[in-house]
Amino acid sequence: METPGTDEPSPTAEHGAAEPPSAPPPAPPTPPPPPVRTGGDGGSDGGGDGDRSRLDEVEVMFEGGLEGDWPARAADAIVDVVGTVRDKTTGRITTVARGVVFGFFALVIGTAVAIMAIIAAIRLLDEALPSGVWLAYLVLGVVSVLAGALVFRKRNQPAPPAGNTGRP
Repeated sequence: METPGTDEPSPTAEHGAAEPPSAPPPAPPTPPPPPVRTGGDGGSDGGGDGDRSRLDEVEVMFEGGLEGDWPARAADAIVDVVGTVRDKTTGRITTVARGVVFGFFALVIGTAVAIMAIIAAIRLLDEALPSGVWLAYLVLGVVSVLAGALVFRKRNQPAPPAGNTGRP
């Protein structure tokens, strides 16, 4: 005998009696414990361990399902990841850009100060020495040649070894 409206035979028609109710389904297995972190600061050395630990944190975050304070934890995780990416990219670029800008600024200011110092030295020597301005030029020329010769002499000297202080 078949149940009306279906093509399958009813369980009582085949066996002659109703089947006992089945046992309740088994409970789902308990999730594994979260991974234990040992040492390190989450991969700041440039290795791939930081990426794996971040994935582990996200897995642990959603381990209990979509209950509790998961929106706040998800937002915190996103903020942390965005901050890490920003520090590793724009943070370094900003540091290099600042170095270039400050270096250029120091070069321009240093050049202006050097030119003003030479002008002041010429005027001071012109007033202090009894002859005309040619003597001031001669004195500054000799000082410049001696400074250049000193720097030229040091150009090929190897640097002393790091541990050698020169003392016996």
